[in-house]
Amino acid sequence: MAYNLEHAAILRRALHGLPGLTEQPMFGGLCFLSNGHMVAGLHKGGAMIRIGKDGHAEALRQPGVGQMLFTGRAMVGMIDISPELLADPARLLPLLQTAAAFVAALPSKKPAKARAKPAR
Repeated sequence: MAYNLEHAAILRRALHGLPGLTEQPMFGGLCFLSNGHMVAGLHKGGAMIRIGKDGHAEALRQPGVGQMLFTGRAMVGMIDISPELLADPARLLPLLQTAAAFVAALPSKKPAKARAKPAR
Protein backbone atom coordinates (compact mmCIF):
# COMPACT_ATOMS: atom_id res chain seq x y z
CA MET A 1 0.00 0.00 0.00
CA ALA A 2 1.58 3.25 -1.14
CA TYR A 3 -0.78 5.69 0.55
CA ASN A 4 -1.32 6.94 4.08
CA LEU A 5 -4.30 5.39 5.89
CA GLU A 6 -4.88 8.60 7.88
CA HIS A 7 -5.12 10.52 4.61
CA ALA A 8 -7.67 7.98 3.38
CA ALA A 9 -9.76 8.58 6.52
CA ILE A 10 -9.60 12.36 5.94
CA LEU A 11 -10.88 12.03 2.37
CA ARG A 12 -13.58 9.53 3.40
CA ARG A 13 -14.92 12.00 5.97
CA ALA A 14 -14.66 14.97 3.63
CA LEU A 15 -16.39 13.17 0.72
CA HIS A 16 -19.04 11.43 2.84
CA GLY A 17 -22.49 11.93 1.31
CA LEU A 18 -21.23 12.46 -2.25
CA PRO A 19 -23.64 10.68 -4.64
CA GLY A 20 -22.52 7.21 -5.66
CA LEU A 21 -19.27 7.43 -3.68
CA THR A 22 -17.00 4.42 -4.15
CA GLU A 23 -13.36 3.64 -3.52
CA GLN A 24 -11.10 1.81 -5.92
CA PRO A 25 -7.46 0.80 -5.56
CA MET A 26 -5.56 2.19 -8.51
CA PHE A 27 -1.84 2.38 -9.42
CA GLY A 28 -0.79 1.57 -5.85
CA GLY A 29 -3.01 4.30 -4.44
CA LEU A 30 -6.68 4.71 -3.67
CA CYS A 31 -9.21 6.62 -5.77
CA PHE A 32 -12.54 8.07 -4.65
CA LEU A 33 -15.20 8.10 -7.34
CA SER A 34 -18.64 9.66 -7.58
CA ASN A 35 -20.95 7.75 -9.92
CA GLY A 36 -17.89 6.23 -11.60
CA HIS A 37 -15.96 9.49 -12.08
CA MET A 38 -12.74 10.10 -10.17
CA VAL A 39 -12.99 12.98 -7.68
CA ALA A 40 -9.80 12.51 -5.66
CA GLY A 41 -7.11 10.00 -4.97
CA LEU A 42 -4.25 9.16 -2.67
CA HIS A 43 -0.68 8.41 -3.61
CA LYS A 44 2.60 7.93 -1.80
CA GLY A 45 3.31 11.67 -1.43
CA GLY A 46 -0.15 13.00 -0.61
CA ALA A 47 -3.29 13.33 -2.64
CA MET A 48 -4.71 14.52 -5.94
CA ILE A 49 -7.97 16.23 -6.73
CA ARG A 50 -9.80 16.37 -10.06
CA ILE A 51 -10.48 20.09 -10.18
CA GLY A 52 -11.30 20.39 -13.89
CA LYS A 53 -9.55 22.51 -16.50
CA ASP A 54 -11.46 25.70 -15.65
CA GLY A 55 -10.37 25.67 -12.00
CA HIS A 56 -6.84 24.42 -12.60
CA ALA A 57 -4.87 27.69 -12.86
CA GLU A 58 -6.60 29.26 -9.86
CA ALA A 59 -6.05 26.18 -7.70
CA LEU A 60 -2.33 26.17 -8.54
CA ARG A 61 -1.95 29.61 -6.90
CA GLN A 62 -2.82 28.17 -3.48
CA PRO A 63 -0.08 27.09 -1.05
CA GLY A 64 0.25 23.32 -0.94
CA VAL A 65 -1.13 22.81 -4.46
CA GLY A 66 1.06 21.71 -7.35
CA GLN A 67 0.89 20.24 -10.80
CA MET A 68 -0.19 16.61 -10.87
CA LEU A 69 2.51 14.84 -12.84
CA PHE A 70 1.96 11.39 -14.27
CA THR A 71 4.86 9.79 -16.13
CA GLY A 72 6.55 13.20 -16.10
CA ARG A 73 3.68 15.03 -17.81
CA ALA A 74 1.36 17.59 -16.25
CA MET A 75 -2.26 16.47 -16.04
CA VAL A 76 -4.36 19.56 -16.69
CA GLY A 77 -7.50 19.40 -14.58
CA MET A 78 -5.81 17.42 -11.80
CA ILE A 79 -3.89 18.98 -8.92
CA ASP A 80 -1.47 17.48 -6.45
CA ILE A 81 -1.99 18.50 -2.85
CA SER A 82 0.49 18.33 -0.01
CA PRO A 83 -0.10 16.38 3.19
CA GLU A 84 -0.27 19.73 5.04
CA LEU A 85 -3.14 20.96 2.84
CA LEU A 86 -4.85 17.59 3.17
CA ALA A 87 -4.82 18.02 6.96
CA ASP A 88 -6.37 21.54 6.77
CA PRO A 89 -10.16 21.20 6.32
CA ALA A 90 -10.65 24.94 5.75
CA ARG A 91 -8.44 24.76 2.66
CA LEU A 92 -9.26 21.21 1.57
CA LEU A 93 -13.06 21.36 1.54
CA PRO A 94 -13.41 24.17 -1.06
CA LEU A 95 -11.16 22.22 -3.44
CA LEU A 96 -13.21 19.06 -2.93
CA GLN A 97 -16.44 21.01 -3.46
CA THR A 98 -15.09 22.29 -6.76
CA ALA A 99 -14.12 18.74 -7.71
CA ALA A 100 -17.55 17.37 -6.76
CA ALA A 101 -19.29 20.05 -8.84
CA PHE A 102 -17.02 19.33 -11.81
CA VAL A 103 -17.66 15.58 -11.63
CA ALA A 104 -21.43 16.06 -11.14
CA ALA A 105 -21.58 17.89 -14.49
CA LEU A 106 -19.95 14.99 -16.38
CA PRO A 107 -22.08 12.56 -18.39
CA SER A 108 -23.23 9.40 -16.62
CA LYS A 109 -20.97 6.36 -16.64
CA LYS A 110 -21.91 2.74 -16.44
CA PRO A 111 -20.78 1.34 -13.09
CA ALA A 112 -17.48 -0.51 -13.30
CA LYS A 113 -17.62 -4.19 -12.47
CA ALA A 114 -14.02 -4.08 -11.26
CA ARG A 115 -12.95 -3.62 -7.67
CA ALA A 116 -14.92 -0.48 -6.84
CA LYS A 117 -16.70 -0.76 -3.51
CA PRO A 118 -18.91 1.60 -1.55
CA ALA A 119 -16.95 4.02 0.59
CA ARG A 120 -17.03 3.23 4.31
